[in-house]
Amino acid sequence: MKIIIGIVVGLIVIGSVVFFTKSNSSQEPAGENATTSSTQESTAQTDTNSTADTDTTATAEGEYKDYSAEAVSATGGTRLLFFHASWCPQCRALDASIKQSSIPAGVTIFKVDYDSNQALRKQYGVTVQTTVVRLDAQGNLVEKYVAYDQPNFDSVKSNLL
Repeated sequence: MKIIIGIVVGLIVIGSVVFFTKSNSSQEPAGENATTSSTQESTAQTDTNSTADTDTTATAEGEYKDYSAEAVSATGGTRLLFFHASWCPQCRALDASIKQSSIPAGVTIFKVDYDSNQALRKQYGVTVQTTVVRLDAQGNLVEKYVAYDQPNFDSVKSNLL
């Protein structure tokens, strides 16, 4: 099973590198939403209330959607993984705060089920729900923040964005 997970993670990383290489060679960040990091893209996935939609187009606001490895690898810009447990009051509070907030353009937050994604938790060293992980272009951990004591989007923004 570990071999299969390793192969899947490897394919995701390779796919991410290919996607970002093609994106960087064909697009230049524009306007006030452009970032200085060469690993961030100015496009974000269009949210049509469906997590299955994988077309990438520029959006005026960031997105909050359910996690899937395919969606993460197909999404450019700043990507955050929010490890959420439905039984956790702090997770529910952070979830509600994210939904009520304006997510900055170019930012996509993926809601990861804490209980059913043990391999992903292990990969990023997540030991407690309400952890938010910022990824680089290759899907590696850049920084993580535990929002347990301050379960609101403002605390996530001030610590990770």
